[in-house]
Amino acid sequence: MLSEPRSGRLAAWGNALIAGLVSPDDAVLAIVGDDAVHRVEGLPGEAAPVGLTLALGRLRALGVTGLRVALPAPGHPLGLSGPPEFNARALEAEEAVICHGGALGLVPEVAEAGPEGDLHVEVVWHVLPVREAPPADVPSLGEAERELAEALREATEVLTRLDVAGSGPVAQSAIDAYRARAERGREALAPGYPGRAVRVLELAQRVGLLISVAYENGHGGAVSAGEMAARAEALRPVERTARRAQVAAYNAVVEERERGAR
Repeated sequence: MLSEPRSGRLAAWGNALIAGLVSPDDAVLAIVGDDAVHRVEGLPGEAAPVGLTLALGRLRALGVTGLRVALPAPGHPLGLSGPPEFNARALEAEEAVICHGGALGLVPEVAEAGPEGDLHVEVVWHVLPVREAPPADVPSLGEAERELAEALREATEVLTRLDVAGSGPVAQSAIDAYRARAERGREALAPGYPGRAVRVLELAQRVGLLISVAYENGHGGAVSAGEMAARAEALRPVERTARRAQVAAYNAVVEERERGAR
């Protein structure tokens, strides 16, 4: 949760491209980010992996009208709709992109390449068939915003009670530093997304950072196994809320388009 998922970048900028709001070059540049290269494998009509520009154009030709995000975790198939084979691949990667209107999904495989000291990241998106059905457990933007506000309060209260370092100034400093890095040269979402989706995504990232900092900055006063277990138990539903909100934000464009078509 400390950084935006690759599936989020692909869906957000892919949606902007499909809507004609950005050029293919700008979309691909934003999707690839700090990675070296992204390729797409298994695209219908292509015998070999292809680049993102060709892949996004081919998906549009195949009838894809939007891209959704899935961020599943064990016991929580968030954003998935099946079949089991696709769900298993997405769960292993902890993320996926679902094509609206095309019955296809994309799961990233991330690998490092290059000599020691000069490693770079290469991503292959594997295209697989998906079931066209409502995605699992995705809230509306309004629901996500309300749930996040409550989750942030609950997490802060619990972590303060357990004397965890992530509940105080250390957490705030880390959050501020992350937001400063994120704001340098990168939009929270691609053009075409409503302002509420941007707010929800930023709040979800803030909640995710609070959770991460709590785990990464020592145990504070929670020195016993029971207290550590209590902390993990308290954070689990908060992390789930943050992931649900992330998916709601990334999927907002497709959801709005669907509502307008009814």
